[in-house]
Amino acid sequence: MTEQQATGDGSTGARPGRRPTMSDVAEKAGVSRALVSLIFRNAPGASDSTRERVFQVAKEIGYRPDTAARTLASSRTKTLGVMLTIRNPFHADLVEACYAEADRVGYDIVLSTTVPTRDEERAVDALVGHRCEALILFGPKTSAAYLTQLSREHPVVAVSRRVPDATLDSVHTAEAKGVRQAVDYLVKEGHRDIIHIDGGTGPGAAERRKAYRAAMRKHGLAEWVRVIPGNHTEDSGMRAAEVLLGEDSLPTAVLAANDRCALGLLGALHKAGVKVPQEVSVVGYDDSRVAMLSHIGLTTVHQNADELGRLAVRTAVERIESPNAPARELVLDPELRVRDTTGPPR
Repeated sequence: MTEQQATGDGSTGARPGRRPTMSDVAEKAGVSRALVSLIFRNAPGASDSTRERVFQVAKEIGYRPDTAARTLASSRTKTLGVMLTIRNPFHADLVEACYAEADRVGYDIVLSTTVPTRDEERAVDALVGHRCEALILFGPKTSAAYLTQLSREHPVVAVSRRVPDATLDSVHTAEAKGVRQAVDYLVKEGHRDIIHIDGGTGPGAAERRKAYRAAMRKHGLAEWVRVIPGNHTEDSGMRAAEVLLGEDSLPTAVLAANDRCALGLLGALHKAGVKVPQEVSVVGYDDSRVAMLSHIGLTTVHQNADELGRLAVRTAVERIESPNAPARELVLDPELRVRDTTGPPR
């Protein structure tokens, strides 16, 4: 008797009301259960045509791999934990890149977010509870001591933050180089009165602040150096705008802590009737997708989110496979992207 005769409609070998199993897939595809297991684990040993046939059969009969059972049966979870800030659009870009690379190398991803009522340590604890084999932390603000201790217990990759005193892998952009590019460009346009909205304790903020001061001094503009306290949120940009609008005159250019800060500043300036860039030029940092929108057109320092995400996943997997290898610091070059929010001074 054929399988179609046995099931009546040929759709599945599973009994009515029973969830399809790997054995059902193997029977309908005409291969062994062991081979189906290899295919769903993305392991070698099957031809491309066989893989396609198995996946097609699984789709037809509604089979989904039981990842929970697979995890319990193995010490490997093939899962990477990613910690991010939910309101940061650049983190969304990084997540997309991480998923693409994780799929390519046969890993899954679990996300855990930080919000005002949920700090980084709680977010990390959640990932550890899901038995993630490595942790990828976007812009961690926690102390180097905490990160060092965490890296002794789990493979850890810090993204967009340099952690010189911690023994963990990191992937980030050359912060100082990006700031120098921005200041050099503004000076070339004719600006002298260039202020910087500080990123507070945010990732890369200290390096950006230091680089701003150094770049201004290099151009002989030490007397124009001014740093307004802030952070990596839209609110800090709006607060900085309130400070500037309350003074006798506006600076000709502002280098914001990041794109979010720059967007808050732009919104407040627009509401006050200040024309950008005719009256004030604004530069961000990150080059998130929001910055690229045509009605915003933010001049900003580009960080390659695709490459940062790819390297973060690759580094995490290599750390899983070689836990005793020396910690690595991978640094990418930034690139200033000039758009509509900058021009010559008024």
